[in-house]
Amino acid sequence: MSYLTAKSAHLRLGARGEKLAEKLLRGKNYRILCRNYKVRSGEIDLVAGDGENLVFVEVKTRRATTRSRPAEGLNARQKKRIYHAAQSYLRQIDNPRVIYRFDLIEIILSAFRIHDIRHWENNFSKPADYL
Repeated sequence: MSYLTAKSAHLRLGARGEKLAEKLLRGKNYRILCRNYKVRSGEIDLVAGDGENLVFVEVKTRRATTRSRPAEGLNARQKKRIYHAAQSYLRQIDNPRVIYRFDLIEIILSAFRIHDIRHWENNFSKPADYL
């Protein structure tokens, strides 16, 4: 498999996971406000509304053949980038006084089915080096 084919497969897997995560959140009556919010300092997969709360959602998708949990791919550096992107998003919407949190959705897929999907509310807060 070439590098471009592998990268393309990885991106398709991620996009599939994000669509499933969005479907899960809609089923829980979340409002999807933004998909793939990107700024220089980071990216947020989904921004959603949960009642009066603003939710920044990171989606981690893995194939069923992978031994590690998807959440293991969320490291401190990535949390910091998500936090920076969230601060940018809040500035873009004029810094409303809103309660916000960072959720994680883990998805494990095979070619034809979902093996596991988990929604971890308030999975992390401000990165540790900001405390």
